[in-house]
Amino acid sequence: MSDDVLPISPRPPGKWIEDEIEARGWSQIDLAEIIGKSPQLVSDLISGKRGINPETAMGLADAFGTSPELWMNLETRYQLAKAASEAGPAVKDARVRRARLYTYPVREMVKRGWIEPSPNIEVLEFQMEKFFGSPLDKIQYMAHAPKKGDQNAAASPAQLAWLYRAKMLAAAVQVEAYSESALRGAEQSLRGLMQEPVEVRHVPKILARAGVRYLVIEAFPGSKIDGACFWLDKKNPVIAMSTRHDRIDNYWFVLRHEIEHVLRKDGQKGDDIIDVDIAETVSDELPTSEKRANEAAQEYCVSAHEMQRFIARFRPLYSERNIVQFANRIQVHPGIVVGQLHARGEMHWKNLRKLLVKVREFVTSAALTDGWGSIPQFRS
Repeated sequence: MSDDVLPISPRPPGKWIEDEIEARGWSQIDLAEIIGKSPQLVSDLISGKRGINPETAMGLADAFGTSPELWMNLETRYQLAKAASEAGPAVKDARVRRARLYTYPVREMVKRGWIEPSPNIEVLEFQMEKFFGSPLDKIQYMAHAPKKGDQNAAASPAQLAWLYRAKMLAAAVQVEAYSESALRGAEQSLRGLMQEPVEVRHVPKILARAGVRYLVIEAFPGSKIDGACFWLDKKNPVIAMSTRHDRIDNYWFVLRHEIEHVLRKDGQKGDDIIDVDIAETVSDELPTSEKRANEAAQEYCVSAHEMQRFIARFRPLYSERNIVQFANRIQVHPGIVVGQLHARGEMHWKNLRKLLVKVREFVTSAALTDGWGSIPQFRS
């Protein structure tokens, strides 16, 4: 038998051993003595009671003048064909369909109560299609602004699931009619909350009075989504946040970033099209809409004029004391100043992190929240 081409139809490797023995006029005992194994092992190989392991493959290769890989490949092909025959096409089809389904974070969605667990692939597919509102291969496209590059890049499956959940929950949030002037007024009201972490609990109510639906959804591990702005229709903007970085500086930056998108009507392309942006760090490679939102958020947290004056006075010796005094003067929490200094590269990111206090517990106490053990319930 040649090493060059394997047989098309898998046979038990023992049949090929038997053919090689007969071609040479050997007995099973002869082969056993040649390869240094017991006659029983050779008999078991030929009858299919034993498979070929690497050691045996090397012995057969030396005896028959072939390569060990040939015998290992014959064994592998036979075992795979045998397993496929025993499993049947239905099992293979279920595996393929389940692998396609698990491009989405199915286990996390089950854990979060978004879908029910089921060993039945048809049931899982039905639940996922119900969740997304369409067949999985026809899920409504949702654009987002990636950290680097293409404005039209599609969100990842985990991000899509998060965004569709946000869309689902947003419809349940009660708000006044949206007004741009009311949101600009709300922007000023929100500015007065930036000194104390606990004050973020007022954010959902203030935004609701301006007609903006606000909610908090725990991000999936590795999804790297901070916030989103989209429109249920041309009159109903939504801001969803993940608070994955539970820090006061990140919270206010992302919130003001999303507010800027609402004010500029970013993503408002039509009643049945949802464009989503993902708030990321400041970068020259971002699309124009993201740059504008980041610039507005940075200016909102600490004005460029005030920050430049502070930097000019204290660089490079930024102490906790002078940061606290500066923050008190401009009426923001010191952690917001520290966050801006980190973002500008004025201070190592490890410095004064104790001032980057957490705020998630305060905002989730007042906002419609999905995650961290909280599962909003809907009527079926």
